Parts: sequence; C-alpha cells; structure tokens
Amino acid sequence: MVRFGYTLMTEQSGPRELVEHAAAAERAGFDFAVMSDHYSPWLDEQGHSPYAWSVLGAVTQSTERMDLLSFVTAPIMRYHPAIVAQKAATIGLLSNDRFTLGVGSGENLNEHVVGQDWPPVNVRHEKLSEALHIMRSLLAGGYVNFTGDHYRVDSAKLWDLPDEQVPIATAISGKQGIERFAPLSDAMIAVEPTAELCRSWDSATGGGTRKFGQQPICWDSDPDVAAKRAWSQFRWFSGGWKVNSELPGPAGFAAATQYVREEDVTAGIPCCREVEPIVDAVSSYWKAGFTDIALVQVGVDEDPDGFFGFAEEQLLPALREAAGS
Repeated sequence: MVRFGYTLMTEQSGPRELVEHAAAAERAGFDFAVMSDHYSPWLDEQGHSPYAWSVLGAVTQSTERMDLLSFVTAPIMRYHPAIVAQKAATIGLLSNDRFTLGVGSGENLNEHVVGQDWPPVNVRHEKLSEALHIMRSLLAGGYVNFTGDHYRVDSAKLWDLPDEQVPIATAISGKQGIERFAPLSDAMIAVEPTAELCRSWDSATGGGTRKFGQQPICWDSDPDVAAKRAWSQFRWFSGGWKVNSELPGPAGFAAATQYVREEDVTAGIPCCREVEPIVDAVSSYWKAGFTDIALVQVGVDEDPDGFFGFAEEQLLPALREAAGS
C-alpha cells in the first residue's frame, strides 16, 4: 500500500503556522508528515526557518495519528550525533512511537553557520556513517563509547527512550550511498523517482523497508498564480542536490537561479487546480517502487483552508485510487 504524506516546509512558514498545518494535514487524511530541518531558507522569498525540533515537539501534541519524520537532519556539523539521538528519542516519546529520524549528509547552506569548513562529499559520507553508528547505539539503550576518525562519544546514555526504538531513514542519491548506508538504516529517502535506487536498496536490505520520496506541487484556483508562486519560492529546486548542497546561502541560490524561467520550474512542478497533473507527477514515485510519498504544497500559507480542503475532497482520494491504495 502506498502512503501519502504532507511536507511541513520550515522554509516557507513560521512555527505557529507549521503546527496548524500539521493538524490540518491530519484532518485532511494524510498518512504522515515530514519536516525539513534548515538554518536558512534557500531563497529570501521563502522568508522562514524556525528551529525544526521545537516545532516537531509541538506537532506531536497537535496530531494523534500521523507518522512524523525529520526530512532531513544532518548530524555532521551543526548537530553532534549524540544530541540528534537524544532529540529523536524525545520526539519518539512525545509522539507515542510515531517518529522516524530522517538523516542525510547535509547542505552547506545550513552547516557553515557554525564556522567550520564545508567538507567534500566523501568526508561528509564518512561522518554520516560514524553518526549512524553512534545514533543507532544510543537509541538501542545503554552506555555508548565510540572513537572514530570524526567523532568521539564518552560514556553517553539516553535516559528517556520510547517503547519502540526510533527507526532511522537515510537520504541517498546513488549506488555509493546505498552500499554505505543501507546496512545502517531502517528506511530510504530519495528525491528522484528512480527505480534503480529502489531495486538497489531492496537488494541491499532484503526488501520490505519503507522508501520515502517527495514531490513538490503548487495547487491554486488560478494556475497562472500557482506558476508564478512556484517560480518565486521553488526555482532553487532546478539546480539538483549535487549543486544545491554546495551553495552557502540565499544570495548564492539567487545568483545560481537568475536565468531559471517560469517554464523551467513548471516542467517539474505541477502548477494547477486539477488533480490529474498532480496524480501523474506523483505516480512516477510509486511506479519506481517508493512506498511513501510526501507532497510539498508550495506556498500553502496563501490559502491553507483551500489546499487542505482540496486534498481531503479530491487529491488524496484520486491518489489512492490511482495507486491502488
């Protein structure tokens, strides 16, 4: 069964609004919610970036049913992995075992703020591997000691653990990431609907694990308004993650996307008022083998009641019917 989620974008909404959106998404029938974890938005036009973990704590109390995920947290510079494990365990408790810790190797945009040099991708992967070992050990309970090339943990223990061990989902983009991270992960995260990623992940894990994807959309009663809004807030998306992970701030993203046209954005993001273009875009994920697909509604603050009403009455039923869920 394919599950459909809603993305709580910390880059486009303030903390109070995000908590309200989470409750609205649950009422509308979304199966889960994911939350981005940034220090900065990609573009000035987005205008927000509250602390995701405080918001997640509030969301555990404004929702009852939906699964929750960080999407994703980078335990490599801005956060030490021992602290990430502590945060994850706390959210697991507050949510009554509804939380999955989503992690990745990070973006310069968010990590450079602590004053360290941005490492090359191979070093970021080394650090994430060590972080996964540390976090899994701490979330399993007991005292943990660890000495690696990048991290050291001295007699650490999580004193408040949920009944079920918090699962970890790791973001990957290719074969190297799958080989390195699949043995240390409970689920996969990817942002492109590539069937080979799912096949390779299932081969490495034996299958049966969740595979999370994400599709941006921009619903509006006026498609022209939707297209302009998508260009304003989401043109950064056209660069791809290999480029996006290296840029240091909104000014860099603005410069890198100055020649991105509105039609370039709408080619990858359905901007519409009908369900069919959205179903068509999202279907590429379940056809590739993804089990869980999170939607990003670009600019939900413009009309939250309208979008969540559309999702409940039209979009989610259409997606479930098309996916056979």
